[in-house]
Amino acid sequence: MSGKSQVYILKTEDRNQGIPKLMEKFSTEKWSGDKIALKANYNSSDDYPASTHIETMRNIVSELKKYSPAKLTLAERSGMGNTRSVLEKRGVFSLSEELGFETLVLDELDKADWVKISGAGNHWMKGFYLPKLVLDADRIVETCCLKTHRFGGHFTLSLKNFVGWVAKNVPGDRYNYMAELHVSPFQRQMIAEINQHFKTDMIIMDAIKGFVTQGPDKGQKIEPNLLLASSDRVAMDAVGVAILRAYGVKGPVGKGEIFKQTQLKKAAQLKIGISSSSEIELISLNKDSEEDIMLIEDILRNN
Repeated sequence: MSGKSQVYILKTEDRNQGIPKLMEKFSTEKWSGDKIALKANYNSSDDYPASTHIETMRNIVSELKKYSPAKLTLAERSGMGNTRSVLEKRGVFSLSEELGFETLVLDELDKADWVKISGAGNHWMKGFYLPKLVLDADRIVETCCLKTHRFGGHFTLSLKNFVGWVAKNVPGDRYNYMAELHVSPFQRQMIAEINQHFKTDMIIMDAIKGFVTQGPDKGQKIEPNLLLASSDRVAMDAVGVAILRAYGVKGPVGKGEIFKQTQLKKAAQLKIGISSSSEIELISLNKDSEEDIMLIEDILRNN
């Protein structure tokens, strides 16, 4: 990728005001008639910031539906719990019925609804499967949270969140692709490799709160009171790491150059997004965010 990637930043606790303001920066009026695949963060049934806040979902869907997409589908697979039960507990099915969008439980798909991605040239021993619906989508929209990850990912932001689109297993195939991922010494490279097979049109990070320890389902809470948006997963995650560092994150996430974090380094090599902090342009959407941006820029510049 050439040029700079914009990351919009808004200081607020008000999702109803903040999310529409962020989404104004994207040409969603051009998405009329498009098939949109939506990825949120419903890895477990735990409360935000472990899971996507229901008001974040409400605002994103409401804004997307203003321009009459042909189809709007939230596709999810939970790693910590039964997906259908997780979505029921988080209120997603009720919201889906209220606002008129489809919610797809990926664990319930037939084999014909999955597409095999070859393992050639990556660290997946047998390749992996992505949903056909995702690969056929005209637009991909994601909302992620701000969290560390204690099971080998180190952090779970926009890149890691898409693990929830990979099949744990598919009908007729007993192989456990998630077991492979979570025991592999190449887990963070494998996360990046998932992301090379689709592009993102918009990412909303809900960093009003976050976890600075443990994660993804629990941890020490922080309250940056920030909402962020970008179309570049690498830029978004680099900024997310910088925010975690601003709040004193320890361990691997707090050490070394940000673009030597394995997820980011591999994603940059695969040209999923930018390859250095100098290619990030932080854009303030309100005066209250200016101090945060100065701190984030300082961390990015010196790491």
